[in-house]
Amino acid sequence: MKTRRGFLYAGSAGLAAMLVSPRYAFPGMQGGAEYDVTKYGAAGDGSTVDTAAVQKAIDTAASRGGGRVILPAGKRFLCGGLILRSGIEFHLGSDAVLLANTDPADYGTLKAMLNCDGAQGLKITGPGALDGQALKFMTAYDETDERWEPKAFRPRMFSLVRAKDMEITSVSFGGAPNWGLHMLGCERVLVDGLRVRNYMNVPNCDGIDPDHCRDVEIRNCDIVGADDSIVIKTSEQKEDYGPSRNITVKDCVVSSRDSGLKVGTETFGDISKILFERCKVLSAGRGPTITHRQPGNIEDIEFRDIEIVAAEHHAARWWGWGEAISITAWPRTADGKVGSLRNIRLRNIHGRAENSVRIDGQKDQPIEDVLLEKIDITIDKWTKYPGGKFDNRPTGPNVEGLELHDTPVFSIRNANRVLVKDCTARWGQHPEKYFSNALQASNVQGLKLERFNGKAAFPDARKAVVIT
Repeated sequence: MKTRRGFLYAGSAGLAAMLVSPRYAFPGMQGGAEYDVTKYGAAGDGSTVDTAAVQKAIDTAASRGGGRVILPAGKRFLCGGLILRSGIEFHLGSDAVLLANTDPADYGTLKAMLNCDGAQGLKITGPGALDGQALKFMTAYDETDERWEPKAFRPRMFSLVRAKDMEITSVSFGGAPNWGLHMLGCERVLVDGLRVRNYMNVPNCDGIDPDHCRDVEIRNCDIVGADDSIVIKTSEQKEDYGPSRNITVKDCVVSSRDSGLKVGTETFGDISKILFERCKVLSAGRGPTITHRQPGNIEDIEFRDIEIVAAEHHAARWWGWGEAISITAWPRTADGKVGSLRNIRLRNIHGRAENSVRIDGQKDQPIEDVLLEKIDITIDKWTKYPGGKFDNRPTGPNVEGLELHDTPVFSIRNANRVLVKDCTARWGQHPEKYFSNALQASNVQGLKLERFNGKAAFPDARKAVVIT
């Protein structure tokens, strides 16, 4: 068992050795039978409500031991909530579209367009798409907040609960009025080649949310949308869906108004053994992010080989103030408790941002065992929105939401055992007066700098490194 000191100096294989590649055991479809939904009464004309007909095809396939339920190419199927079953491949043909019905009654108690609870061996495949018709679930656009305001009812795209041995490949969705691919309590999941095109001004349209999930691989996904692109969480639930553990995200490209790659904000249960690698954050309010706000314990998280662009490119109501990296931990409520946050690795991350690389815990409960290795960040200013702030949201009453603060390249507060190795702080061509040091550290025990490179934005007025 590694000591905490050993963690700081572990080689690059440290987390990889702890992550066990998911083993998929998809049972396949019984008999290879195919079920064309148009043969069960679906019109596919985009105006006739096809919910009952498509559900009939699904249920018939399930009753016969499984099979491939096909939405034929080039047709548009207007549906509310559908329930997927074990042993089903739900296939959307080329240019086939599953269109969200705007009538709440067509969903009943279901949360999403596509739902399941306890399905095994489920597949959802493309190349067709789901269209959430987001703007039809909105009321009015707020010019000040730069966002649409939602109606009382707005469905998710997917609500997949307790699924095992699930595969979601080569499918697209867009116009999500609420969360996109939400997986709750799922195990042994592969998400491959998902393409998402959500609006950049519709709130809560997350891309992919593994929630209390285990043994998940997300790869080759291309995600655009206002809210978090890929976010691993443990939300508050009435029953125990277990921890989030052993999740890999790799070779994805994302754009967001919030966080591109994230752990949290909901952290009611434990989260561990998470790896993000070889991803590009083309544009986001925050780059790699851990937002820890509840009692779960978070450990063994690694972000590596990540390209980022992070900007203050939106109104204040949107979270994220252009942080290159944001690792924070404090309670969200006055009487709330936050669990531990330790063993965090950030390796080979480079790009530009309008705000700092932040590691920030509580004075009486610091973040522990942090490795920053080969982080090369340029701080610059290119948007119209005001800087000179740290965005601490979401926060409880004891932490200021938008904190007035100068902008160093690296900011480390309230942490124990931090190694900054082969990191570089740079400044862009548009310096602001609030740009400050290459590195600031406050209340950090066991800080070690190895081959740190950087100078202050204004060397005549400020020091390169300030430790207090």
